[in-house]
Amino acid sequence: MATRQSISSFLEPATHREWWLSWFGIFAGCTILAAGFVFFINPYNIVPGGVYGASIVLHNLFPSIQVGTFGYMFDIPLLILSVVLLGSKLGSRTVVAALSTPLIMNILSRLVYPTEEALHDLDPSQLLGGCMDMSNHLMLTSIIGATVIGVGCGIVVRNQATTGGSDIVAMILQKYCHIKFSSAILLVDAMVVGFGLLVIGFGIGNPEEVSGPSWHLSFYSLIAIYVTSRVIAYVINGSKDDKLIFVISDQEMAGLHQFIIKELDRTATRIKSSGLYSGQEKEMLFLVVSHKEVASIKHVIRENDPKAFVVVTDAYDTFGEGWKPLPTSGEIQPE
Repeated sequence: MATRQSISSFLEPATHREWWLSWFGIFAGCTILAAGFVFFINPYNIVPGGVYGASIVLHNLFPSIQVGTFGYMFDIPLLILSVVLLGSKLGSRTVVAALSTPLIMNILSRLVYPTEEALHDLDPSQLLGGCMDMSNHLMLTSIIGATVIGVGCGIVVRNQATTGGSDIVAMILQKYCHIKFSSAILLVDAMVVGFGLLVIGFGIGNPEEVSGPSWHLSFYSLIAIYVTSRVIAYVINGSKDDKLIFVISDQEMAGLHQFIIKELDRTATRIKSSGLYSGQEKEMLFLVVSHKEVASIKHVIRENDPKAFVVVTDAYDTFGEGWKPLPTSGEIQPE
């Protein structure tokens, strides 16, 4: 009886539509992420940091081994290491995402290159018969590739998973070396880009493959890292265009109160305050609106009290009724 109940409780989440959508989102994100590398990053030796950036560098040294396979060589030991050093911080979703992405990358690579030789060389002139060769547009391919990777990674993170890799290294550095997570990610990416500069840029360890100076690829790598981070943040948090407004007035602005409640269908917090110099009691309103509503708010404030003191600033994130729900414990945040 107890065994049957435990099995039922284990399978219970699978009866919910959200559970299936979440797993679909993870696999869709991993597929988009892998496609970004296969079509726009790997063929041009752009090294966007992280595990797969290091895998691209190693593929230049050992072309018979696919980039995704090198991804496994990093991810599996890192997953084991995370269990030993971090405990059970990583959930099943992260494990599945970390192991699925290299597999999808390898499958896509075999599908889009016509021969084994083209696959080993990651020859862009043979990618899908040459119709996607962007060798003369490296800036464009680095931006497109980084955007696609960022979208895929963002979808994975929105569904409470990560693709492992450098995230695990950063968590270990954060715990044992007391380095901030964001700084640890930056450190890992910098080391990978430096590794790529030595191997791909200057041909150290692989001189016969260098047909000309390619150190400039490191600049495209830095662009790709920046674009990816911005796109991930956008996919997870949106555009962050909420505005925080403080309104301080000597008057009780009933017209503004009604406009906020009836026209904007929002609310605000009224705070009793006083001037530091004059000691005069004032009304202070605290409210959060979208950027599109700021102009109308300013207009109504001017109608009610042209001498009101108004501060408008960016709201980094907004949670609560009418906005996003507060994140659950353990929920992944991009920044």
